Amino acid sequence: MNQSICATLRPWALATGLFCSVFAGTSLAQQAPAAGQPATLPQVQSANIMDVGRAPDATIEAQRRAAQNQPGNSAPIWRTVNSDDVNFVSIPDKQAGVLIQKSGQQWRLIRNGVITVYGAWLLALASGGILAVFVLKGKIKLHEPMTGKKIKRFTTLERVNHWTMAFSFIALAITGLLILYGKYFAIDLLGASAFSILLLVSKNIHNFVGPLFTISLIAFFIQFAKRNMPEKGDWEWIKTFGGMFGGKHVPANYFNPGEKFWFWFGMVVLGGLVSASGWVLDMIVPVPGLEYWRGTMQISHIIHTVGALLITAMAFGHMYIGSIGMQGSIDGMKTGYVDETWAKEHHEAWYHKVK
Repeated sequence: MNQSICATLRPWALATGLFCSVFAGTSLAQQAPAAGQPATLPQVQSANIMDVGRAPDATIEAQRRAAQNQPGNSAPIWRTVNSDDVNFVSIPDKQAGVLIQKSGQQWRLIRNGVITVYGAWLLALASGGILAVFVLKGKIKLHEPMTGKKIKRFTTLERVNHWTMAFSFIALAITGLLILYGKYFAIDLLGASAFSILLLVSKNIHNFVGPLFTISLIAFFIQFAKRNMPEKGDWEWIKTFGGMFGGKHVPANYFNPGEKFWFWFGMVVLGGLVSASGWVLDMIVPVPGLEYWRGTMQISHIIHTVGALLITAMAFGHMYIGSIGMQGSIDGMKTGYVDETWAKEHHEAWYHKVK
């Protein structure tokens, strides 16, 4: 039955297609001017319909000449459309003047290609390196037994601010990684509907916890910047990496150069970049002279993601050393006090100043 219907309709379809082809060819022949004749007004207007309200008169005139010399050539029109040039619109949203944002595709390639791929490798290498150190070396133990005598290292306010910054950072890291990598594994585990809810919750947590992290970061800088300034003996510690390569114990001050590097590069530089770009993405505070266009948000997103991945990889090492990686390290932030043996072994210069 179906074959007989197709056999009956096939001649009509061929005839209809032939008629449409002839009609279209006649219509185009009527519209196209003869060689040497100027283009008609409708053709000139169609060639420039995308440029209504564009400021450069030279561009419009060049496209008019192109329409006269090459009638029917729409390349200049689509070249204008496929650009980041802002055309005139009469509505409040001036971004609507950009019909196709070509740089958006570049941002997508950078975000889903370079940042996502190399960021995953960075986190994998950082966590893998820490795991290898723990398996091969284990916890760094004190060479002498603890005495039970305590030395005050941190005040209550310093510890409260540190834990505020730590927990806000962990919340931001988890939600940020879900936003960046969740679609690669969570959709299959949870399903599309549940994952969309999880992503919405993660986004809101990320947006509202971000300012808290920034405030605690500023307070942390005020509290510890003076104690992280370069001091005598830091270069000797750097050359032997705290005695690991020289075989000789090198006394450290209140903070050793490794901790100072984490403070200045990890917290101040990377933390500052992540916080500033995050505030732009949240659009919390209007910045004079800064227009919140798609391009601005895309650049801020790249800075934010790269900085966040770097600071997260560094934080893995900081959290490992400050918790299970070194005996007695977490006591200072738990109680505010450290044992004399720990202070003498890891911060001997500071220990002698206190004694």
